[in-house]
Amino acid sequence: MSAIADEVELSKKHEEILGRRAVLLGLMQSRIEQQNSNRSQHLFESQAAQERNGTLLEDMQKLEERLNRRQLPHPDILALEMRYWTSVEESIPDWEQFLLGKGPHPTDPPGPCPRRAKQRASADPDHSLPPRPKAKPVK
Repeated sequence: MSAIADEVELSKKHEEILGRRAVLLGLMQSRIEQQNSNRSQHLFESQAAQERNGTLLEDMQKLEERLNRRQLPHPDILALEMRYWTSVEESIPDWEQFLLGKGPHPTDPPGPCPRRAKQRASADPDHSLPPRPKAKPVK
């Protein structure tokens, strides 16, 4: 009887192993399908990126050709432009201090800031406020 019991036990283990094998094969199959899907998606994205890069390269080459065909401005204009940008770069620290609230306006003359006299209501009838209207009695 022990031989039959051993045979039944081995048969159960064999069925269990076959079940695990089927599950693992299923997992492997789904993983392979997922990898294939990822590869195809990656291939699609790669091709799209290559097309975009090609278009960008063509656009850059067209711009470069257009810039190379463009005539340079007159040397006097180039000199004026260079002096302008030099003056802008030199005045940046002054404007930076002013805009940060740490210095005077760059176009103000050096020295103390001119303060405006505050206008006060004087006793002059010309500069005083008009009288308030009196309240009318309710009838």
